[in-house]
Amino acid sequence: MDADTAMRLLSEMLLTALKVSAPILIATLAIGLAISVLQVVTQVQEMTLTFVPKVIVVVLVCVVMGGWMMAVTVDLAKRLFEFAGTL
Repeated sequence: MDADTAMRLLSEMLLTALKVSAPILIATLAIGLAISVLQVVTQVQEMTLTFVPKVIVVVLVCVVMGGWMMAVTVDLAKRLFEFAGTL
């Protein structure tokens, strides 16, 4: 295996990690921003007000997007195992 192949595999893995984690990160960022604005407007500084909605959103995103996330990850694993078989 040469350096070009290793770089291609590394870029595929990083891109897949970005694809899989992006929905959770974006949803958490959006709900965190909305809660922060709500806290500034109402001046309520409760720690559980930020934690509980984020956990709920992460669970919902995992339920809704979990099948797609698993399909992307399994596709990468299949391609890596197929490539490993050709070495």
